[in-house]
Amino acid sequence: MRVLVAVVMLAALLTACGNRGSDSILDKGTLAVAVRADLPGLGLKRPDGTFEGLDIDVAHYVAARLGKKVEFVAVRAADRITVLTSGRADLVLATLSVTPERKTQIAFAGPYYASYQDILVRSDERAKAVRDLKGRRFCGVEGADPVKRLQAVTGMTARIVTAKDYDECMTMIGARSVDAITTNEVILAGLARRAGGAYRLVGTRISEQDAGIGIRRDDQDGCEAVNRAITQMYQDGTAARLMRKWFVGSGMDLSRIEIPQFEGCL
Repeated sequence: MRVLVAVVMLAALLTACGNRGSDSILDKGTLAVAVRADLPGLGLKRPDGTFEGLDIDVAHYVAARLGKKVEFVAVRAADRITVLTSGRADLVLATLSVTPERKTQIAFAGPYYASYQDILVRSDERAKAVRDLKGRRFCGVEGADPVKRLQAVTGMTARIVTAKDYDECMTMIGARSVDAITTNEVILAGLARRAGGAYRLVGTRISEQDAGIGIRRDDQDGCEAVNRAITQMYQDGTAARLMRKWFVGSGMDLSRIEIPQFEGCL
């Protein structure tokens, strides 16, 4: 009889847990959030060791809505998946575009903003469209995939020079060892704003780049809670305020800021 009672109690406990998984963000007091440290306007590490940018503000907002504290873990583009699957981070807010390949490894809450892939050039460059830069030298960061989408544009060719991060790309374009950088427009907008007019966005929309919040696949309850927080962020006007805070004057179109279509947490 005692064994039967124990089995019944265990079944009830498992049912109550739903799809939370064994290590849900909802069961933690402090969330380790992986962010970029090299992207002005998104995730940038200050000299005092603290972080600033859109992703940082969104992480603070989401954590507050969940009643959690937050600590940041700096991550490079190439490590954004492994930092989550290895357990070093609970969430990833690091310009992580939602792709079918990545969805086989992790889940995504959001997206928390929708943007497009664009191209950054020097201000004296005359190019007005992607094909105006055919055959030119592009800087691409290791672990990021916009270069593949650039090369997939019909009739487009490019010589790719790889870099470990976007600071290195900016050094290259400043030295004229590359002609352009291509990636998510919010990354380029932050770089252009920091440079103060030396560079500009071409304004071409190569592909949509929806940035999601990476979360472990077995934490559906946590993922859905994050989605509710993102929805509230748009409804109360915080999302629009933060986009203007970090990207006004960058050349990025901020005339319409709408809540992205969610991917779902499965």
